[in-house]
Amino acid sequence: MQREKLALVTGILGISVFPILVKMGYTSGLVSAFYRMFFAFIILLPIVLFTKAFRWPSLKFIFLALLCGALFGADVAVWNIAIEESTATQATLLTNLSPIWVGIGAFLFLADKPRTNFWIGTVVALLGMVTIVGFKFILNLEFDRAFLFGILSGVFYSIYFLVSKRVLDHMNITSFMLINLAASSVFLGILNLIAQENLINHSAQAWFVLLTQAVVCQLIAWLALNYAVSKMRATRVSLALLGQAVLTAFLAWLLLNEPISFQMLIGSLILLSGIAITFIPFNKSSWSLSRKIRVKNIKPKLPKMG
Repeated sequence: MQREKLALVTGILGISVFPILVKMGYTSGLVSAFYRMFFAFIILLPIVLFTKAFRWPSLKFIFLALLCGALFGADVAVWNIAIEESTATQATLLTNLSPIWVGIGAFLFLADKPRTNFWIGTVVALLGMVTIVGFKFILNLEFDRAFLFGILSGVFYSIYFLVSKRVLDHMNITSFMLINLAASSVFLGILNLIAQENLINHSAQAWFVLLTQAVVCQLIAWLALNYAVSKMRATRVSLALLGQAVLTAFLAWLLLNEPISFQMLIGSLILLSGIAITFIPFNKSSWSLSRKIRVKNIKPKLPKMG
């Protein structure tokens, strides 16, 4: 279990860098999303071919892996647009509603149902998110396109988690990643062409940032996260990813000089507490059984005679 947890932490660290790189504004959100996937695919392809790690799954799981690629590409695209058209705070808050959608989807479609500690942890973590951004901010949300795209980002993210969990039970991680990245690259490439985005003329700094996104935020982070998803509950991983908000805030303070208030620190502690709750073992049936055993082993004391 320690290996899965280490992979989860590595993945969260990797994706926490992404909002910082997007906020630098060297390219548009759509261009950033495309090159994140395309460069990752170009780097991973020769590695997989050289190591002969690729395994063709059945046609059904090829289709599901392609679907995962389109879902993930759509998630990154709408999230980036939401950041551009509103604020990183609003976009991050809305997309981080994804654990709720994952929990509902897991309850409806997966055999491994969310446990009680997941729902408790979700409520506590979301309370932490609200504390970080402030209740006044929640009341002032504008229900515009950026709001819709933020919600859509979380929905796409949650469907991706649920589908990828099933696919990773039947495919190795590198094969899944390669098909996933290919589909994302094609999907995002078409979106960029439709939007007539500039895919060529960028500065040296922009190309460096795009390459960093591909290597750190996609390859390293999602190889680690897909390993965690393959070994852990999708609900637990999705909720743990809320820790990205805390790390991103810290990196924004460190690299972009964005202030961190006392309220944000309190909210971060609440959010991390919610995540921690999901890792506390809780099994109602086993608890009841152990209680019955303890009661059974208690011998009643009889009064002494004479």
